[in-house]
Amino acid sequence: MAPCLSFFFLFLFAFSAIPANSLPTFFPGAAYQSLIKQAKISKPKLPFKTHYFPQTLDHFTFQPKSSKLFYQKYLINSDYWRKGAPIFVYTGNEGNIEWFAANTGFMLDIAPKFKALLVFIEHRFYGKSMPFGKDSYQSAKTLGYLNSQQALADFAVLITSLTQNLSSEASPVVVFGGSYGGTWFRLKYPHIAIGALASSAPILQFDKLIPWSSFYDAVSQDFKDVSLNCYQVIKGSWAELEAMSTQKQALAELSKTFRTCKSLHSTASARDWLWTAFVYTAMVNYPTKADFMKPLPAYPVQKMCKIIDKIPSGATKLSRAFAAASLYYNYSRSENCFKIEHEVDGHGLHGWDWQTCTEMVMPMTCSKESMFPPSGFDYEEFAEQCQMKYGVSPRPHWITTEFGGERIQKVLKRFGSNIIFSNGMQDPWSRGGVLKNISSSIIALVTEKGAHHVDFRSATKKDPKWLIQLRKQEVEIIQKWLNEYYADL
Repeated sequence: MAPCLSFFFLFLFAFSAIPANSLPTFFPGAAYQSLIKQAKISKPKLPFKTHYFPQTLDHFTFQPKSSKLFYQKYLINSDYWRKGAPIFVYTGNEGNIEWFAANTGFMLDIAPKFKALLVFIEHRFYGKSMPFGKDSYQSAKTLGYLNSQQALADFAVLITSLTQNLSSEASPVVVFGGSYGGTWFRLKYPHIAIGALASSAPILQFDKLIPWSSFYDAVSQDFKDVSLNCYQVIKGSWAELEAMSTQKQALAELSKTFRTCKSLHSTASARDWLWTAFVYTAMVNYPTKADFMKPLPAYPVQKMCKIIDKIPSGATKLSRAFAAASLYYNYSRSENCFKIEHEVDGHGLHGWDWQTCTEMVMPMTCSKESMFPPSGFDYEEFAEQCQMKYGVSPRPHWITTEFGGERIQKVLKRFGSNIIFSNGMQDPWSRGGVLKNISSSIIALVTEKGAHHVDFRSATKKDPKWLIQLRKQEVEIIQKWLNEYYADL
């Protein structure tokens, strides 16, 4: 059976090129499949001004090429700021910075209270922040500058320069983000940021820090908690799909069943299409309507299971799974057919594939309890795919060496402070997060019904009480950090 490839790669092989023995990978910070083309989609109007910072290519060597500059994009909102007030910085993830700004309304919501300057910094090699322009993805020679250490240094340099240019070096900086921006930046550059809010940061997803089956077990549990029948239908659909793939007219039948715009070239494409829908829906099972990965209703897992449970039992499990997955791809009912092998990358996530083939190695497996086919993680096969694609070998132990492995909690307790780890247990990435307080200043806020960084989303009138309370706690902790900073100053 095909291996459940590491997720932190979350998402990424071009659909038309997926071999039959591989499964889709997924991102933590954002999530979408890495696809062939980048979509030209309309961008939301955001209350930010766009700037570009002349950033150094290589912060850690002094080779002739090291001092080459590229222009790193960042967004600023100064509507509520006054000199000396805090600076709230979102450290970019794997995608266009506008996408994250549009889905992190929490920072805009709290800016007036703190009179904060808001800054959203784009991650190198994503969006418009391309060190080598259109040639940035040309080969390992250029992509070699895409790694977490360089990205963190980018943030540090830009923040330092910005505070100097504003003549506001005394303004306290609080960073917001996932594993990069939250935990790791605060650990590596504690002299630059006084605190960090790390929402849905799976910093324990690496090496052997948690069971490799945790991610897919969590996805499965989300569906099982809603409906045992729903879970069983999805679990049984893979065998039906595999059986269909052995038939003479398999691709023609699948193309008809999945209402594809063009005939399928691989049964793996249909499998990955279903797989992606169920995983991402579990991730973004928000209590209100949202348009993060795709336009979706409130509690989309429940809506998917309702579709499955309403279809008569005489229907095949595969057809019911397809009907449920269609909610993810076509909730807006604007699609007459599905471009299963011709999806486009609307958020600029294609660099994540490289990162997962180098340092972001997150092994994942599917246990017998999972609604996905049982499978293991084959590192040799994974490394071979990376060699074929990029000519590089993954370094599976580098992240735990650089940022802390089995003793990461002791490292945080001894060297870290002022970090909020926020996790929702309906988010499969939460299993790799910090779920218990490490010290009096390294706090874990855990919600049973929370999804992927749901606390970062804009507040709405329909927010449940637990979400309102979560954000209130975060604001109170940040206020405490600022009070202590100004008192010391």
